[in-house]
Amino acid sequence: MSPASKTFLLDLLSTPSPTGFEFRGQRKWAEHLRGHADRVESDAYGSAWATLDGGGEKPRRVMFEAHADEIGFMVKHITKEGFIHVDRVGGSDVATARGRRVDILGDKGVVRGIIGNIAIHIRENRDDEKVPKVHELWMDIGAASDKEVASAGIRVGHPAVYSDTVEELGAHRLVGRALDNRVGGFIISEVVSRLAQKKTRPAATVVALNAVQEEIGGHGAKMAAYRLMPDVAIVLDVTHATDTPSVDVKKHGEVKLGGGPSLTHGGANHIEVVRRLIEVAEKRKIPIQHESSSRFTGTDTDVIFHQQHGIPSALVSLPLRYMHSVVEMADLRDIEQVIQLLTAFAESVTDQDEFRVVI
Repeated sequence: MSPASKTFLLDLLSTPSPTGFEFRGQRKWAEHLRGHADRVESDAYGSAWATLDGGGEKPRRVMFEAHADEIGFMVKHITKEGFIHVDRVGGSDVATARGRRVDILGDKGVVRGIIGNIAIHIRENRDDEKVPKVHELWMDIGAASDKEVASAGIRVGHPAVYSDTVEELGAHRLVGRALDNRVGGFIISEVVSRLAQKKTRPAATVVALNAVQEEIGGHGAKMAAYRLMPDVAIVLDVTHATDTPSVDVKKHGEVKLGGGPSLTHGGANHIEVVRRLIEVAEKRKIPIQHESSSRFTGTDTDVIFHQQHGIPSALVSLPLRYMHSVVEMADLRDIEQVIQLLTAFAESVTDQDEFRVVI
């Protein structure tokens, strides 16, 4: 990874982009890709895609997809005393919320606040505490009344994210919030960048789609996939690294941080696309981990593969520890290997490839 690429990665990871309000990160992503792709486009809800035209006579269209949104909170109610009650945006973990700093994205810009945490000395039933319900959380911006909150540009409906950003930890690891899945947006941008810098274009046209609203149902990917209808799609998301204490691999499978990309089998994952990914990985000596899915993957793959007459699709995942927290952890070596795998896949697709199950 070049120094310029790492700078872009860290900037993108630090940019607030909660579900439904992804435009800050999407603007940075699109501006970065304009320097590498043949064109960058977007739709009404803010999903963006960058296209690199292929060199084939009848180029197939390969789509790499990641989601741009992150979990967070939303202003639900403001008390007369100036406390702000919240609702969840996506799968925010309320068990880790109290005592955290937050950035509220208001009409007058970002307003720093905290999620209140009553001191252990005066909490009732502290020996039998349970995870709080979301309506029991509140944000405090230092205001003494609802009028002061309003004067700061905050109203019901404004989103908030944790203020924690990203940092490097140890020799090869990144830690922060929103690696799920802004790191995916970085990876597909890096694939386009590297392909554009090669002397010879791949035969296939490559479309990198950074979609909105995955955390609440994959709506952005569904809209964009229906519109773009590629010949083959690779969805890139994160998956649970299960190599930490107390995680039962019999229930959740075995995936190791630093063990390379994880490839999902079953359900939405087309067997011919999966086979090609395995062949490419073996040829390039890229380590692959394997996961199973029965009914669904829990990613945008589930809404992409069945659009119109069907899009042959597969899910490639980046191992991630501590998902949906402010200390999500990824390995830079895994990130590089995913970039190499997707780049090699794009280069492998010819004008003759159809990715069909022959009956």
